[in-house]
Amino acid sequence: MKHILGLDLGTNSIGWALVSTDENGIPTQEIQLGSRIIPMSQDMMGDFDKGKSVSATKERTTKRSARRLRQRELLRRERLFRVLHTLQFLPPHFDAAIGWNRNDTAHFGKFLNDSEPKIAWTHDAMGKPQFFFMEAFNEMLADFQSHQPELVANGKRIPMDWTLYYLRKKALSQPLSKEELAWVLLSFNQKRGYYQLRGEGEEEAENNKKEEYLKITVADVVETGEKQRSNTEYLITFNDGTNFKKASKHPLFDWKGKEKKFVRTTTYDKEGNEKHSFRAPQEDDWALLKTRTESLIGKSGTTVGTYIYDTLLATPYEKIRGKLVRTIERRFYKEELQQILEAQTAFHPQFTDPDILEACLQELYPHNTGHQESLRRQNLAYLLLHDLIFYQRPLKSKKSLIANCPYEARYYNDPNNINQATGEVEPKAAPLKCIAKSNPYYQEFRLWQFIRNLRIIDRESDEDVTHLYLADTDKRAELFTFLNNIDKITEKSIIGDFLQQKKHKGKDGNYPLTWNYPADKEHPGNETRAAMLKAFKKAGMDSTLIDRRDEEYRLWHLLYSIDDKEELQGALRKYAQQHQLPDSFATVFGNMQPFKKEYGAYSEKAIKKLLTVMREGKYWNEEEVPQEVAQIINKTIDEHLLTQISYNGRELTRRNQFQGMNTWEACLAIYGRQPTRIDRWQSPDELAEYIRTFKQHSLRNPVVEQVLLETLRTVHDLWVKYGHIDEIHVELGRNMKQTAKQREADTKRIAENENTNMRIKLLLQEMKNDYAEVRPYSPMQQSILKIYEEGSLSSLRKDDKDFNDIVKIAHTGQPTSAELKRYKLWLEQKYRSPYTGRTISLSQLFTTAYEIEHVIPQSRYFDDSFSNKVICEAEVNKEKGNRLGMEFINQCHGQPIRTVAHGDVKILAPEAYQELVGDMYYSNPTKKRKLLMEEIPAEFIQRQMNDSRYISRTVMGLLSAVVREEGELEANSKHVIPCTGGITDRLKQDWGLNDVWNTLVAPRFERMNSITDSSDYGRW
Repeated sequence: MKHILGLDLGTNSIGWALVSTDENGIPTQEIQLGSRIIPMSQDMMGDFDKGKSVSATKERTTKRSARRLRQRELLRRERLFRVLHTLQFLPPHFDAAIGWNRNDTAHFGKFLNDSEPKIAWTHDAMGKPQFFFMEAFNEMLADFQSHQPELVANGKRIPMDWTLYYLRKKALSQPLSKEELAWVLLSFNQKRGYYQLRGEGEEEAENNKKEEYLKITVADVVETGEKQRSNTEYLITFNDGTNFKKASKHPLFDWKGKEKKFVRTTTYDKEGNEKHSFRAPQEDDWALLKTRTESLIGKSGTTVGTYIYDTLLATPYEKIRGKLVRTIERRFYKEELQQILEAQTAFHPQFTDPDILEACLQELYPHNTGHQESLRRQNLAYLLLHDLIFYQRPLKSKKSLIANCPYEARYYNDPNNINQATGEVEPKAAPLKCIAKSNPYYQEFRLWQFIRNLRIIDRESDEDVTHLYLADTDKRAELFTFLNNIDKITEKSIIGDFLQQKKHKGKDGNYPLTWNYPADKEHPGNETRAAMLKAFKKAGMDSTLIDRRDEEYRLWHLLYSIDDKEELQGALRKYAQQHQLPDSFATVFGNMQPFKKEYGAYSEKAIKKLLTVMREGKYWNEEEVPQEVAQIINKTIDEHLLTQISYNGRELTRRNQFQGMNTWEACLAIYGRQPTRIDRWQSPDELAEYIRTFKQHSLRNPVVEQVLLETLRTVHDLWVKYGHIDEIHVELGRNMKQTAKQREADTKRIAENENTNMRIKLLLQEMKNDYAEVRPYSPMQQSILKIYEEGSLSSLRKDDKDFNDIVKIAHTGQPTSAELKRYKLWLEQKYRSPYTGRTISLSQLFTTAYEIEHVIPQSRYFDDSFSNKVICEAEVNKEKGNRLGMEFINQCHGQPIRTVAHGDVKILAPEAYQELVGDMYYSNPTKKRKLLMEEIPAEFIQRQMNDSRYISRTVMGLLSAVVREEGELEANSKHVIPCTGGITDRLKQDWGLNDVWNTLVAPRFERMNSITDSSDYGRW
């Protein structure tokens, strides 16, 4: 007996049915069926459908991150307190408020009694607040009296907290007291700037756009003579030679000679050429304000503290926080503190006393002798600057999350790995991690893979003409050279640019050739090389350096592996010196957008081996082909494997024939197998162990992960209850097979369709409810006039045959979905029947005279999509039967067909039919292709039966471990069969299974419907 399991996987539930059959495939007992509800919140499933892969723990993780940031800030403060206490720099009142009893671990180095004292404020004997740094305040007051006498005249006072900025300026050149220096150090610990890794928040660089804040003088204003509505256009020229056009109702000539504030946006095209645009700055543009503040501080030539204090002297009413200084990069604060410490070292002997440094090290790191030794080689200023205030915890490595290569591993000696039979220590294998997608070797691997999968299609005949345009290895190598320099591959780049079909473009905007992908689909080219080429051009340099494979790899590795901006700049400057490159090299490449942390399916070592047999033409080198191919040449490998690799007639008898291979052919040639990631499970216990040890977040999508685990639990339970499963049929919901981008695009498209349907409903309602009130010259009815035809509802007479049916539809408040579908098809085919060419009047559109017809019959290929439907005469639809549209025309053209509504109608001749279809669907190539199809292409059936991309690949791989035979490849298991969504829908009605349904399935549903106690539902 054979057990066949059917699974219907969705995001809400998993439906299953188990059929037991004999050797002839005849069911031997009732079909067992049920469903497993997936415990998942509705908002989480909604986010998944919208393409948002958000973890259920996001909110908890966000709050935990905030707590960790606060904890680290308090830890830095505590460590700084301990060093300042050792130096005896803290004011007495402040030092007394901190716990210094080492036995009191809860308060050591922290404030006592949950207090929050201020270092600059104390209390006198009467308990009144008293400013501690009055001497420094009086010095600042004298400075204001000389610069802003009216501000402090007649006993007026200024904020005492401004003293801090005065001290930060003073510390650059004059000595500060120990307490004053402690105040300055604590202020830097509290506000130390924004540390930004490469690529974090840098959307401008990603979009090839740079925004900068400018105060620039207008050199000239000229009226261009052009008009934009009621506005006059002016050409504004600045004193640096740049210009832009601005439209204004009022003359702008008074701008000449004045300084204006602008945001200049610089964009770069694919060739790296600059283009400038200008706009007025917006006050709520955070990133722009940050850039503006950094620009103003940089132009002032001073530190942050000096800039703030000088601005207060000049404009004392300026708001400091939030307006004068927004969040700026950490380097500004770090440079200021470094200058302060260097200046104060000359005035405070503690900074050069080795005993003081040793005491601080013992205070901070009493047991970490290694770190003590490294800091002893530095000084106290270094300890304060780099190890305390501006210490940045390095990010933890997440290399463990990268998938393991299925082929390559490194081996090392493990004393614990002892062979029980021989007693000898054996080397232990550690799989290599998979390659980064931005790696130049992976970029090359992906291009050769794309070239092998590319097919050139003649749009008119729908024939594969790849052999005419990519005839030999030299032509494919030429295509690789072309694709290797661009970042995105489109139909235009392949057909229009490489194959030079631009001059043959038709009136409909289409090329005579197309490719085997959707017209609007973009494939990645060599994104890494394209980004480097753009950077070389921006730097004004020759790019021949990266034509050498080793130099391209070395430069990529620098850009990929270093996240810190300053560290990267240093590495690039060193690289430039070694290769005698100009200074612009380090600047431009340092500002490149970081490469994404995405990974392929194989390691770099495996990719390099596979490339040796995938390259073609001038890129292939026979000497690089590995020795492993000798077993194929000598036919010393398994005969089944040899048959697989030679299935398409490829002769592999010489080393020079090992080139231009597909990925799977290369895997078989080099490694003798395709990747198998999961061993075959021999029992339900092994499957249960896999579920128990499943690595959480390994799929990076919590919804998909939960569906997979629930699927495996379902299979496990069925395996335990009914015995071993021999075959599994899997149907995946459409959204389960789509990427996040596709789901997001579908969500947008659905919203657009809803708007379209709403508009159509309103039009139908207006026509139905008020069809006699048509005003031909009313602007409000322009869209309605387009769809009124000769036989519209206003022309109906009471003696018309279908008058009652039309009136019934006309007075329906809400049009049905079937009516909407008819109406949309009617509009799309320009009100004409595709097989007869006759006009379809609106008065008969909703009657039985016309039917919705499937161009490709459902009995031959299930396709219930909108692109497979047309409206035609009911009698014509019956005559067409299960033939394709073009088949029907070729066999029945000129044949008269008697219709009830129109009498005899003639089927169009093939030439007239092709012309009509071309006119109807010139902007819809998918439907046009189906209407002109003479036979169902093999790839249609292949797509329906082997739809195993994205998440379904993972499902098929996991389930194959249950049912595949010994030695069978995971990717090719014939016992796991993918199905499309149409299978379940048409199972009973169209597939001749009524008897099976009535005898085996229906009784189950009858018993389920008879259940009265809700607790019994668990059994079903």
